[in-house]
Amino acid sequence: MTGFLRSRRFWRNRRGAAAAEMALITPLLITIMFGGFEAGAYFWTEHKVIKGVRDGARFAARQPFASFNCSALTDSAALAQVKNLTRTGQLSGGMAKVSGWTDSQVTVAVSCNAPIANTYTAGGLYTNQTGGATRVTVSTTVPYPSLFRTLGFNTTGAVIRASANAAVMGT
Repeated sequence: MTGFLRSRRFWRNRRGAAAAEMALITPLLITIMFGGFEAGAYFWTEHKVIKGVRDGARFAARQPFASFNCSALTDSAALAQVKNLTRTGQLSGGMAKVSGWTDSQVTVAVSCNAPIANTYTAGGLYTNQTGGATRVTVSTTVPYPSLFRTLGFNTTGAVIRASANAAVMGT
């Protein structure tokens, strides 16, 4: 009978239950917390990349019409400035907004909309442009630099892609 009473007392005892529950839930809470930090860092990095390509496209669109043909930005100095501005926010020098982002990951493409009578492609700024309205597109694909890779958040292969275009307005 004494063993039965001890067993009963043991199963009714609730001391330490909170500690045991906390020990079980702590790994999940930590995973959620660090996952939230990682998601926030990803969205912040994505924002910086998107803003960079928008700035690069706007800057490229302000280059003189003579710097473009219907397939490329022909002024190599302006091309280097567009790529550097996209990555760093500065025309020359500076540090990349995202760790590991290089000029080779920034692409500048140019296209022309053939002039069509009585439309914007044949008039206004583009009246004297034989190719019609010129448009520049800046795009990039940047590998995502994980905050917590060492804690087991595997982001290998995660990239951020962004693209922006603008109509060339000349200077």
